[in-house]
Amino acid sequence: MKFAKGMTLLALALSAHTAFAADENVPTDSSIHVQADPALKSLLPADVVKRGYVVAGTNPNTPPTTFYKEDNKTLAGREIDIMNAVGERLGIQVQWRDTGGFDNIIPGLKTGRYDVALSNINATPARAKIIDFVGYYDASRLGIISRKDANIAPFKELADVCGKEVGAGSGTTQVTRLEDASKACEAAGKKPIKVSVFPDRPAGVQAVVSGRVPMFLGPYEGLLWQVKVIKPLTMSGEITVHDAPVSVAFPKDSALEPAVQAALNSLIKDGSYNKILDNWGIGFGAVKQAKRNQEIFQ
Repeated sequence: MKFAKGMTLLALALSAHTAFAADENVPTDSSIHVQADPALKSLLPADVVKRGYVVAGTNPNTPPTTFYKEDNKTLAGREIDIMNAVGERLGIQVQWRDTGGFDNIIPGLKTGRYDVALSNINATPARAKIIDFVGYYDASRLGIISRKDANIAPFKELADVCGKEVGAGSGTTQVTRLEDASKACEAAGKKPIKVSVFPDRPAGVQAVVSGRVPMFLGPYEGLLWQVKVIKPLTMSGEITVHDAPVSVAFPKDSALEPAVQAALNSLIKDGSYNKILDNWGIGFGAVKQAKRNQEIFQ
């Protein structure tokens, strides 16, 4: 795994959100830069071209998705690299906003505060009723971390945590997945899963480190990073799911969607997309095509 320069890994692994105002532009650091394509810029809506920038919302979390660097002011990570490269390919600036929590993302899109949002957001049929998506990362693997000294045997299914306590981040699909798994446990005559909900992934990871909860469920690529830099932790569970991809989220029927989709597919075609993922050690989740809305679920 390649680590970005200038980072104290343990500090970043458990980084807290900095105090940016909701509408303040947050500086970013990209690991890759690409050339603009004038033909693709022609796909941008006229009002966005006139404004001169796209507003992107994100909930800073932990590497390698989106996180604050050591200065606690500059955002970096997969989401930053992907959307900044999309902006460069389209010849338009991307201004980033800290949403102040995952739960604020969809309301922010619906009210027009953000043009797009990238924050490890899974496209789901329920969410697709109120926002739109362009997929960019295969989310078919989830991880469950624990302390090494807990000596939890490796497992592959959520059925293996029946009767146990597992944490997940507020507003994420992992909470719903654990709740559904808990019902399945009870239907099979087993004890339910005790689902502990945390404000975000760093809080959940810290809870495992401190012994407050025995396990935490989250995106595999994010937790893989955690166990590499936080020595007491290990990856106990590797769960294969059949989710739609992590996606760029948009307000419903956004005129930006065709341009962003075309830019993403351009980045996939010329190899820039794979360079971004490889930089963060997560090339295993690369998609071959950026699909939009209902084609994502087909």
